[in-house]
Amino acid sequence: MELEIIELSERKARFVLSGVSAAFANALRRSITSEVPILAIDDVNIYDNTSVLFDEQLALRLGLIPLKADTTKYVSPQECKCEGQGCPLCQVSLTLSAEGPKVMYSGDMISTDPDVRPAEATVPIVELKEKHKVVIEAIARLGTGRSHSKWQAGIASGYKNMPAITVGECDQCGECIKACPRDILELNGNKVEVVDIIDCSICRLCEEACDMNAIKVSEDPESFVMTFETSGSTTAAELAVQAAGSIKKRAEQLGEILETL
Repeated sequence: MELEIIELSERKARFVLSGVSAAFANALRRSITSEVPILAIDDVNIYDNTSVLFDEQLALRLGLIPLKADTTKYVSPQECKCEGQGCPLCQVSLTLSAEGPKVMYSGDMISTDPDVRPAEATVPIVELKEKHKVVIEAIARLGTGRSHSKWQAGIASGYKNMPAITVGECDQCGECIKACPRDILELNGNKVEVVDIIDCSICRLCEEACDMNAIKVSEDPESFVMTFETSGSTTAAELAVQAAGSIKKRAEQLGEILETL
């Protein structure tokens, strides 16, 4: 297996994964979106709410605010010694108290753990008018995207087979270049060359435009271009490592079960 990083930032990653099957690429994609645990608001205690939002709407908005945290400090309620009753090991409290007129933002929440905070401080929650007031306590717990989308660390995760384009002898008419919607072909001297093979969508419009059948578009069945973004709760690099670790852990567990048969 080989890995070639094309783009890596705080919240986005793009890389070429070679020497693997489509099943493995899809397993990595699914692990990124649903198997990496993160903190998210799970319960909301509302002590006062005279805003224009119903309690349920307010709780829903809070639950979908990504939280940045060191997840190694916490365990899931199912694995905690308190058996899900609630303790500092499996949950963290965030309080919010505001009175209008003002717009209440995610950054207004105060956490009992300084390392737990909203990934973005400017997410608007509700606009409070004159005499409107909101007093709440939000409880965040660990979870995975398999249970609910609010625990989905990876978003827009996908992959495609690595494109392969071969250009034979042609009359340099340039029709294939005009037909390409992504401008990945160019005429260099008397040859048609591929500028950026990774951006090819394998639409094969260049093939259809060529009267001489000089250009062929195919795909590598064991090489994939993978792209994903994060919600902000973790970095793209950390998410990829944890997703791969989740696959390894589950494979080891399957091996242990098979050994007992």
